[in-house]
Amino acid sequence: MPAQEFEGKTLDDAIHLACEAFQLPQEKLDIEILSKGSSGIFGIVGARKARIRVTPKETPLGMACERAKQVLTEILKYVDVPTVVESEVREESVYLNIVSNGSGLLIGKRGKTLNALQYVVSKIVSREVGDNVPVIVDTENYRSKRESNLTEMALQLSERVKKSRRPATTGPMNAQDRRIIHMALKEDRGVRTKSKGEGNLRRVVIYPAKKTKNIPDSMTEAKSNAQ
Repeated sequence: MPAQEFEGKTLDDAIHLACEAFQLPQEKLDIEILSKGSSGIFGIVGARKARIRVTPKETPLGMACERAKQVLTEILKYVDVPTVVESEVREESVYLNIVSNGSGLLIGKRGKTLNALQYVVSKIVSREVGDNVPVIVDTENYRSKRESNLTEMALQLSERVKKSRRPATTGPMNAQDRRIIHMALKEDRGVRTKSKGEGNLRRVVIYPAKKTKNIPDSMTEAKSNAQ
């Protein structure tokens, strides 16, 4: 992130403005003093403002992580359960974990509440930093448990399809869940997957594989239909 310059009546005022602008504490900023300022005669004649040049010490992703934690913490103040937000950078993504005794309320049916929180935080942070920042909001390891359950379901449906030679269809799924199904079966040459439906009713259909060049395999479907 490029350096920015700030002015204030005193150095402390200028530093305070910089901390507010970057949403970071002073210890996480590199501060170059351009002018210490001067109160002049009687505080009027010849007075000069203090001026500094400031650059964040953190990487853009680190800043996004800190900001995402702040945003989610503010949102959760409106939820009637005690919560603590933990944050870290994982594989070029911002990972936020909610520690709470009301995780069921925060997760919602099939993760809908958790997904909504993730969507809102991601949109706010991406807009503020000017880049698309991947944000994952989790609680009680729900994401990993959900992925394991969906992967197991995909494998079971695949076996059923290969035995019956008839397609099988999942229930309605969001894009993230559909992608898990596609990816779980991408190496299975006995079946192929395709997303069908519109909006919230979009599902994954698992077909028995056919030997034809016109039918894309699961890898292609995972890329084109998980949206």
